[in-house]
Amino acid sequence: MFLTYIYYFIILLGGLNVYFAIANKFKIVDKPNIRSSHSNTVIRGGGVIFYLAALLWFFQSGFEYSWFYLGLTAISLISFLDDILSLSNWLRLLVHLISILLICVQLNVFSSSIIYLFVGVIISIGAINTFNFMDGINGITGLYSFAVLTCLWFVNNYVTSFIQNHFIYVLGLSLLVFLYYNIRIRAKCFAGDVGAVSVAFILLFLLWKLVIVSGDLSFFILLVVYGIDSILTIVHRLILRENIFEAHRKHLYQILANEARISHVKVACGYAFLQIIIFIGYFFLMDQDMMIRYYYLFSIVILLSIAYFFIKRKLYNLHIKMQAK
Repeated sequence: MFLTYIYYFIILLGGLNVYFAIANKFKIVDKPNIRSSHSNTVIRGGGVIFYLAALLWFFQSGFEYSWFYLGLTAISLISFLDDILSLSNWLRLLVHLISILLICVQLNVFSSSIIYLFVGVIISIGAINTFNFMDGINGITGLYSFAVLTCLWFVNNYVTSFIQNHFIYVLGLSLLVFLYYNIRIRAKCFAGDVGAVSVAFILLFLLWKLVIVSGDLSFFILLVVYGIDSILTIVHRLILRENIFEAHRKHLYQILANEARISHVKVACGYAFLQIIIFIGYFFLMDQDMMIRYYYLFSIVILLSIAYFFIKRKLYNLHIKMQAK
């Protein structure tokens, strides 16, 4: 079995380097602009490796979860095209909706109540776009996704079994290969929309499968750190009457990296580490009543929201003072 994963690692590493050659030839690159957090030209779309990992698993599993894989193919393709062509937001959202509905077919969610289905679809669309919004500095998508995947692996092996470990291991290998080229001072590649969206889609599938098997929605605490930064930043931009679909640098992680001059790696590690710490606290409540876990989730949301507000306000004031000098 160990040798099998060595083969997978070599395939993923080789596949990504083939993509680098193609991207260089066809100029699929990200050039820095005023809103960028980088200063050099970087290959865009390195996150195709997550789709490749899913493809390897799909063939090895005997084409298991075919509806999910069809949805992943659709959402990865439209995201890759958006990386190259900048497609309409409404077209992307339509494909996102169709892909999420395919997950619902796979997990037989349509047998549940309409309200449950509606809430699930809205949460899923929001989570996918959250991962896309949060993909702005080196390492953050790879490290945060690896942190969430690690928590899912722990739950799968020590709390509630909901998926084959093989799936988790193959995705984990793809994240490690991607991080090798991304978590650097000068990254060789960015995940791109195809990477952020595809890995979010895969993690959502795993998370929804866990929720359905366990009957416990509080497991969405595994996305709470990303969720708070993304949602509160959207609220902030709406207050400022900005177009929330346009590129910007108002996320807390962007301000930490750009205005506070904290290295990308440290900020990315901080977000991933915080998510793991929150999960550890959640894990110790596993044997408690389900409502206790919901209270914990609610408390974490409040605490993170307060921290977001005060840290962002302090950094903004500091930035204004520095500009005035």
